[in-house]
Amino acid sequence: MTGALPVAIVAGLHADARRAAVEELLRTVEGSVALHHDLATAATGTVRRTVRDRSGELGAGDTPLVNDCACCALREDLVPELRRLAGDGRTRLAVVELWDSVEPQAMAEVVAAHGGEELTVTAVMTAIDPALILPCLGNGDDLAESGLAAARTDQRTVADTWARQLEYAPVLALAESEEADDEDRALLAQLHPTAHHVPIGSSELARVAFAGFDPEAASVAQHPACALLPQEADEAGVATTVWHRDRPFHPGRLFAALEDLACAAARSRGRFWLADRPDTLLVWDCAGGALCVEEAGPWLAALPDAAWEMVPPVRRAAAALDWHSAHGDRCQHLVFTSPGLDSDGLVRLLDSCLLTEEEFRAGRRLLRELPDPFARFLDPVR
Repeated sequence: MTGALPVAIVAGLHADARRAAVEELLRTVEGSVALHHDLATAATGTVRRTVRDRSGELGAGDTPLVNDCACCALREDLVPELRRLAGDGRTRLAVVELWDSVEPQAMAEVVAAHGGEELTVTAVMTAIDPALILPCLGNGDDLAESGLAAARTDQRTVADTWARQLEYAPVLALAESEEADDEDRALLAQLHPTAHHVPIGSSELARVAFAGFDPEAASVAQHPACALLPQEADEAGVATTVWHRDRPFHPGRLFAALEDLACAAARSRGRFWLADRPDTLLVWDCAGGALCVEEAGPWLAALPDAAWEMVPPVRRAAAALDWHSAHGDRCQHLVFTSPGLDSDGLVRLLDSCLLTEEEFRAGRRLLRELPDPFARFLDPVR
């Protein structure tokens, strides 16, 4: 064999579906080898690594934690092990089976950044049991409470971890499930409408393992300023509401409504504009009732013209779609997806949090008088 070793990354909290997808690749791709790091052993101070092919286990070993972090140990150990497989000349496909709560974006970028000419990521897929979509998306428990934390400092929840696993992967490997119904399938389709669905037992799974993957493009697609968010939809009792406005939020009214908005849908995300932070693009990321609000840099309209040349073309194109003659790309673009979604009530609540026309016209004079309830979250050093 010549050229870089193809690497297919298989992720997912649905462990049975993930293992089934990996076993199917080992069965159908001649010369494939699976590499898995078991982070459940982190309590002993090590991460357990196993390597196997269709015939069974080929080898195993332990790697120590790095900075008391099991996921860091995985990052340190992953590329050297893949290079070893590439060097043996016998491996046709390396299948990286990620542990339950490990997110595929970080691992794909590690392999892409450090694999050199020896490794190339050819696929990233998340394995899904359709019957478990809503239970996972509605689970606001911390990973630590569920025994799934990758480090002592891991503050992620089950819901937001699973949402990112789902939304990053261009391929979803679907397990057969008698318990899944039309609502489950509609929810999956609306959460990630551009994903390619492949049944785990189909011959297509082996083909998509070599289809190709662009980590840089995938990363850009996840950035809140240019993410390809879902469109309006309503099927089988599941709805997606897209809320787009060109007026800023009143910080006090939005803050008062956060609890209701966080619980309004199983999943919501997007970007938004606060009146007292006119230059800052803010991220809305909510799953399982747990809302994360954070800064994502400036709106393009807040940058000097000379800085635009340093902005990726896809970001400029996304800004152009939202461009307003008076305030540029500043806007509200939030998407809510859920079974039983009260779209009309949600829109009324969101609209009530905006500045009124009179407040908006008041301009900077009003900004000096507005409360800043988000300061303790966005400006922790104040």
